[in-house]
Amino acid sequence: MKIYTTILIFLRQTMHNIIKDFSIPAVFAGFITFLIGISVSSVLVIQAAQILGAHPDQISSWFWALGLGIGVSGLLLSAWFKYPVATSWSTAGLALIIATGSGYTLYEAIGAFLICGLLTAILGFLGVFEKLLKYIPQSLTSAMLAGVLLKFGIAVFAQLNHEWAFILILLSVYIITRKVAQRYCIVITLLAGFVICPYFMVWNIPQLDFHLTQPVWMQPTFTWSAILGLALPLFLINMASQYLPGIAMIKSYGYTPHVKYLIGWTGVAQTLLAPFGAFSTNIAAISAAVSLDDQVHPDPKKRYIAGISSGFFYILTGLFATTLTTFLMSFPTVFMIALAGIALFATIGHNIAQAFSQTHEREAALMTFLFSASGVQFFGIGSAFWGLLFGFAVYLIFKVKSKSKTHE
Repeated sequence: MKIYTTILIFLRQTMHNIIKDFSIPAVFAGFITFLIGISVSSVLVIQAAQILGAHPDQISSWFWALGLGIGVSGLLLSAWFKYPVATSWSTAGLALIIATGSGYTLYEAIGAFLICGLLTAILGFLGVFEKLLKYIPQSLTSAMLAGVLLKFGIAVFAQLNHEWAFILILLSVYIITRKVAQRYCIVITLLAGFVICPYFMVWNIPQLDFHLTQPVWMQPTFTWSAILGLALPLFLINMASQYLPGIAMIKSYGYTPHVKYLIGWTGVAQTLLAPFGAFSTNIAAISAAVSLDDQVHPDPKKRYIAGISSGFFYILTGLFATTLTTFLMSFPTVFMIALAGIALFATIGHNIAQAFSQTHEREAALMTFLFSASGVQFFGIGSAFWGLLFGFAVYLIFKVKSKSKTHE
């Protein structure tokens, strides 16, 4: 009885806090976080499922599982810890599945997803990842994030070759509103984009049929080939491309992330929903930036509403997977690229400033930044991980050199 009373008190207090701290900019920031997370790689989810032999109902179930797992974990973690915990699936993980998926059956892959989730949960709760982060300087993680995000900022200006008038109007709206109404600049820019988009580009809104998605159970099959060839690489990729930059992103805005619980509970969500198609449920990396910046709310303690908002939209995607995915895919590519890049401008500037703030770490930060921005991949793991690894090696070399000079 005590447990139920405690839960009811917590829920009542949480609802009271959400209503008290509610703000429209935070909700919009959550929506944009969700939009960036889902729109960029929705097609890849479909492609990965098809390579494994999934039929349309099973593909819809993948979106149902991903939406609910990502949404519920992000919403609850944000509400519990009172800072934005944006969650997402792993695009790098999708690339791995697409590259290797033809060698496994759908049910072997489902078994691999379950093992991956289980490993994430166990190692997360044990605090292994948290201990590792203590040895990495903040300047290097900021440089890594700035490098990864750089391409999104550059992509906005690259679109001037295709839709210069549309891009210039959006940039003008952003710059002016950033100056006169910073909290609402992304909201106003998004609304301006909706208004002017039909005048510059073809945007055909599809006919939408609203109905709840039906989950499909896919019986996991466990084989050593799938565990070693898919589960373990997927686990490593998620850690390197999602959790490492995602947690670094949260830290870069002055929050103290509860690392083992963020990793552990997202791992639990993936484990429980893997038989329905959840190949990954991770902390968001790139899209998380939108929910953390001061344009969400000047008070960092009230930005968690953006994490709750993002989670809510993911849950809606899961419940109405086919409908909402069809609608999101109808947006013109230029619009999505411009919106993602502009929404990340402030974060790119923030991380560049932090990366190069320490003079004695500047060389290592520069190497990390350039390597991470390169986009190269080795063994299926993206440049963020390798950039940080290389930058850390440079950091250690300079640290040893400075120590030897001190002794002289």
